[in-house]
Amino acid sequence: MMRVQLLSLAGVLVLSFTAEKCRQLVGEEHSSRSRTERFTFTDCFDMRYGTIACVFKEIIKLYLYYIRAVHVQKVRGEVSEKALMDNLSKGRNIDQAVKVAHEEGKKAAKRASRQAKHVMGPIVASGWDFFETLYVGGSLAEGLVRSGGTFVGTFTGGLVGEGKIGWFGFVLGSQMGSWVGGRIGLMAYDVGIGAQYLLHRIPFLS
Repeated sequence: MMRVQLLSLAGVLVLSFTAEKCRQLVGEEHSSRSRTERFTFTDCFDMRYGTIACVFKEIIKLYLYYIRAVHVQKVRGEVSEKALMDNLSKGRNIDQAVKVAHEEGKKAAKRASRQAKHVMGPIVASGWDFFETLYVGGSLAEGLVRSGGTFVGTFTGGLVGEGKIGWFGFVLGSQMGSWVGGRIGLMAYDVGIGAQYLLHRIPFLS
């Protein structure tokens, strides 16, 4: 495990160094824009795309929360019903069967809610990073690469964090994973731009 962590850290450092050299090679105006430019809270009041994006983001979050609530309730009902029938068939009285079914449904609902969060968080984070990249003047390719890194980072960070210290680890891991994944995505984009630049500039490589 320690070897994997060290190799991962070394890989990120090499990628960071290479990306920096690529940015110097192609110039700041051709490298990743969203690395330095940011969508801020005040942009939500520009009465243009920023305002539309903020409103749209909140609508999407509410819709996803609604879907999660419906899904969790459905899972709770199905598991509770099955547990109730199973316990009644085993000869338990109605009160005991209902109590056990309630507990089983509660556990199932908790698992379903956690699983939904593992998907919803990365979707919202990656979608927002994609929009932010386009908003500050980045290219479509930059937006896709950055949002892809954010999705993977948020998903992975949440799982690892939750496995370490529970729900707080999930929140912390998701936030850290989102940032790290987005940065790695931007570094990968800059390396790709640098490689493309070399292919067009060096005759024997083109």
